[in-house]
Amino acid sequence: MRKLNEKVSAAALSAIRNRRGHRPFSANRDGGDTVIASYNVHKCVGVDRRFDPERVAEVISEIDADVIAIQEADKRFGDRSGLLDLASLERDCGLVPVPITTLSSGSHGWHGNMLMIRKGTVQNVRQLKLPGVEPRGALVVNFEFPTGRLRVVAAHFGLLKRSRELQAKAVLASVAQEEEMPTVLIGDLNEWRVGRKSSLSPLSPVFDPASGAVPSFPSRFPVLALDRVLGHPHDLVAAVAVHDSPLARIASDHLPIKAHIDLQAIWERSYGSDAQVRMTAVSS
Repeated sequence: MRKLNEKVSAAALSAIRNRRGHRPFSANRDGGDTVIASYNVHKCVGVDRRFDPERVAEVISEIDADVIAIQEADKRFGDRSGLLDLASLERDCGLVPVPITTLSSGSHGWHGNMLMIRKGTVQNVRQLKLPGVEPRGALVVNFEFPTGRLRVVAAHFGLLKRSRELQAKAVLASVAQEEEMPTVLIGDLNEWRVGRKSSLSPLSPVFDPASGAVPSFPSRFPVLALDRVLGHPHDLVAAVAVHDSPLARIASDHLPIKAHIDLQAIWERSYGSDAQVRMTAVSS
C-alpha cells in the first residue's frame, strides 16, 4: 500500500509539474557551470512548528550551491536579529554572506533577504526598497566568476497582486540603469499564476516568468510555483528543479529551488574574445 501511495503521489506531482505554463522537465538541458539557489527558510520554523536553524543549515548544505538567496533570514519584529549560524555555514558549506547594510546590528539580511556566496568575487551591491503595502526589499549584486560576470537580483515579493506588479516593475527599472550583463532574478516571488493574469507579467520580455515556474510550495506536497529563478538572456538558465529531500520537506514550508546557470556559454556567445580575455584574467 505504501508503494502504491508513493506511485500515486509521484504521478500527481509529475502532472502538476507539467501543467501548461510551468517549466516542463523536457526544458532542462545538460550543462551549466554555476549553481544558483533560493530558499525561503520561514524564519527557521518547520512544518512541525519547531524552530530549528541547524536543520535549515543542513538543507542548505544539501543544496550545495555556489550562490544562494535566502528569504526570511531575520526575525520580523523587535531587534530583527539573524536566525542562522553564519560561522557554521562558512565552515561546513564554504558560504559567506554578501556584505550589506542591515536594518539592525544583529540582522543578516535586507528586509530578510540574504545572499551567500561560495566562489567568485562581489563587485557591486545595491539594496532596493520595493514599493507596496508591506515592507519588502531586494538585493542587486554583481559577481565576477572565472566564467564571466553575473548579476543576481534576490527578492521577496509581497502578498498582494498589485504590490507584486509594482515590485516587478521596480526590479526592471533598477536593472535597466545598470551595465548590460547576464542576470538572474531569484527568490520567493509569491506568485502562483502563469500567463497574462500573473503579477509577474511586467517582467516580460526581459525575463520569461514561466521559464522558472516549478512547484515549490507547500513543501510536503508542492503544487504552487511561488519561488522562481528567471534568467536574462532566457537561455542563461540551463536547468531548474526543486530540492526535494526528506529534510527539506519538514525544515520549512517552502522547498528550495536550484538552477544550473550556463554562464560561460552566454559570455562566449555575447562577448566573444573579450569574454575569453576577462575569464583568463580572473582565473589566473
